[in-house]
Amino acid sequence: MHRVTLLLGGNRGDMSATLKRAIELLGERVGEVVAASQIYRSEAWGFHATEPFSNQAVILATTLEAEALLNATQSIEADLGRDRESELREKASTGERYCSRTMDIDIMFYDDEVISTPRLTVPHPLMQQREFALEPMCELEGERLHPVLGRTLDDLLKELRD
Repeated sequence: MHRVTLLLGGNRGDMSATLKRAIELLGERVGEVVAASQIYRSEAWGFHATEPFSNQAVILATTLEAEALLNATQSIEADLGRDRESELREKASTGERYCSRTMDIDIMFYDDEVISTPRLTVPHPLMQQREFALEPMCELEGERLHPVLGRTLDDLLKELRD
């Protein structure tokens, strides 16, 4: 059994309902939902958006291997209304690297493995720069040691805020 930490987020539509449905689908398709943080709201990171983002960290126990987990989370994103083709067009028209979305599910940790493939990098390479990611994860597992940086999530959040 693998222990994974996911970060769910989005800023289009009824995010409370969408996050709730995402967790239900993760439980049905991915594995046992062990814990879920409260929902945190924040401004967009890396681009301008009119609506704030809602984010939530989730810990799951799963038998899925990392690439299969990625496939499952991307399928759930699509089922919740994420349209990657539309996002590509929007980013091309605005010149921004990111854009608003209905649901984004990032794999933050997969056990304590370090994974680098063309499709997947774990731990998530930008988590230490993103308060909106660290804050909900710290609620669940602040003492967790980042396997690459060698510091706890609590320490990374404190450093980012300082």
